Amino acid sequence: MLTRRNFLKTVAATTAVSTFTQPLNFVQAANPKLIKPPRLKPGSVVGIVSPAGATFVREELDIVQDAVRALGLVPQLAPHVLDKYGYLAGKDADRAADINQLFSDAKVAAILPIRGGWGCSRILPYLDYKVIQQNPKIIIGFSDITALLVAINAKTQLVTFHGPNGLTSWRSQQTESFRRVLFAGEKLTFKNQQDASDSDRLMQVKYRIRTINPGKVRGRLIGGNLSVFSTLVGSPYLPNLKGTILFLEEIGENIYRIDRFLTHLKLAGVLKQISGFIFGQCPGCNPGSDYGSLTLEQVLSDHIKPLNIPAWHGAAIGHMENILTLPIGSQVEINATSGTITMLESAVSFK
Repeated sequence: MLTRRNFLKTVAATTAVSTFTQPLNFVQAANPKLIKPPRLKPGSVVGIVSPAGATFVREELDIVQDAVRALGLVPQLAPHVLDKYGYLAGKDADRAADINQLFSDAKVAAILPIRGGWGCSRILPYLDYKVIQQNPKIIIGFSDITALLVAINAKTQLVTFHGPNGLTSWRSQQTESFRRVLFAGEKLTFKNQQDASDSDRLMQVKYRIRTINPGKVRGRLIGGNLSVFSTLVGSPYLPNLKGTILFLEEIGENIYRIDRFLTHLKLAGVLKQISGFIFGQCPGCNPGSDYGSLTLEQVLSDHIKPLNIPAWHGAAIGHMENILTLPIGSQVEINATSGTITMLESAVSFK
């Protein structure tokens, strides 16, 4: 069965109403000033890190460095990038030290993880958020990296980016999104593109939009992997979610587990905070052998439709071949009928 961990291995190989009277404490003050990292330029230095799962094959690190160089950037390896501690890429304090060091290094413009897996949540208490806030730079990734991106945004108000890990495909569509958002600083509109398998069909079959509630709304974009995001609830690492647009994706989970995660967000008061909702792709999410299982569509309808906020599912976001570069913490407008996310501001600065 697909999981977040074996998905990343596969990509590398082939390209590789709440009963609570008060919600849990969302620690950040409402709408503090957003910090944007400087944009990338040709020759910018990219720090390559392993904040989660270990890299056991040196060639995978070489592949990531080749991708960075092909982008016109210069790779710089973090000191503990090839460390191993069981399934983790070294001890928690060492993995966090790499993040802190790269943020404090004036030469480094961006931080790129090799992979996700598991482990980012373990290093959150060891990060120096004052250093990160005073030295804003691009940090990007997806899957388990969700914990790192969301926590840094919560603690520092730095815009972070849900986008490629080092060992994703870096095919043309993925690279174009990365360049336009992080190099050019464009304000893009994201919409599902026709899959190649549908090119000679009369109708679209793959990546269809399913509207839960129609409408448009504006707000800060927050989200990432569902299971990782839900574990941050009740911690000091979740942003103020009031009025935000929440996007979620998952892979390789039975439907009852998706239901469990969303129920957790509901009971914790998270869902009643948000103004819009997007659910992306969920490959390998099926009932399994569970007799009489709900469908994913039913679960999403049960939890999201009563909120009466613009919402849809089927967005081309998640564990898939082309990973879009989405700004976490930045202002966007969504249209739940057309299934579009429109950036209302550049996510990077032009210093």
